[in-house]
Amino acid sequence: MANPHLRALLRWRKWAKKDWAIAAVGFTLTVVFALSLISDSRRRVNGSVTNPSFGLSQNDDLVDLTLLRNAKDRGAFCLDGSLPGYHFQKGFGSGSNNWLLHIEGGGWCNTMSSCSQRKMTALGSSKYMDRQIRFSGILSSDPAQNPDFFSWNKVKIRYCDGASLAGHPENEIKKGNKLFFRGQLIWEALIDELLSIGLSEAKEALLSGCSAGGLATLIHCDAFRGLLPKEATVKCLADASFFLDEKDILGNNTMRSFYHDVFQLQVMHTLSIK
Repeated sequence: MANPHLRALLRWRKWAKKDWAIAAVGFTLTVVFALSLISDSRRRVNGSVTNPSFGLSQNDDLVDLTLLRNAKDRGAFCLDGSLPGYHFQKGFGSGSNNWLLHIEGGGWCNTMSSCSQRKMTALGSSKYMDRQIRFSGILSSDPAQNPDFFSWNKVKIRYCDGASLAGHPENEIKKGNKLFFRGQLIWEALIDELLSIGLSEAKEALLSGCSAGGLATLIHCDAFRGLLPKEATVKCLADASFFLDEKDILGNNTMRSFYHDVFQLQVMHTLSIK
């Protein structure tokens, strides 16, 4: 009986040119596929996966944190006294003169204790904020993900005063643990800075926010409209920002009590003079 390895060798030597051609093509496709997987893996590890629908790298939507240049002179500080910040991505093409401002959410602090805890986080101090964040959703530059606003000037406003950008220094406690209730001043300093870099020439503008940021949107919407050109189209969008004055399942007015505490602690002076 012939050696089985010898029989296999004889069959291999008898392959036709057609068989060899098919084998060569299959081998080439296998190598190309393997190399593409390796390349894709490396790009993912390096954090720069390309979006095939638009030719954008995900790194293109990484946006640096900018600390307010005029904040110190204006006395506009986060809860801990650090400078507030925002992330800005310049618009292009048809969106060059359009602006989208989005205020992040994050609840509120209604006592000295909760505000003192909050100042040790990114919701109370720029010291803990990410120096880069990825713009996605309504802030994305990918038209497939964000067809309406992808080319606009886009700003993510960081929230660090604990009272929906409405706190006022008149309500600061002068003794004990120092906290800065400067949300209203943060808003004013921020808008002035954005106006100086192009917002003052906006043709279309949208002020938006989620949760506590949505409440800030409602608080500042009219003032925002008044600062922009009269011919500009200006709208405000409050997302998930309606907190009903209803009793909870235990029959308590929890939301009313909570907001009363926030009001007394941080914003009483600001709202009482309007």
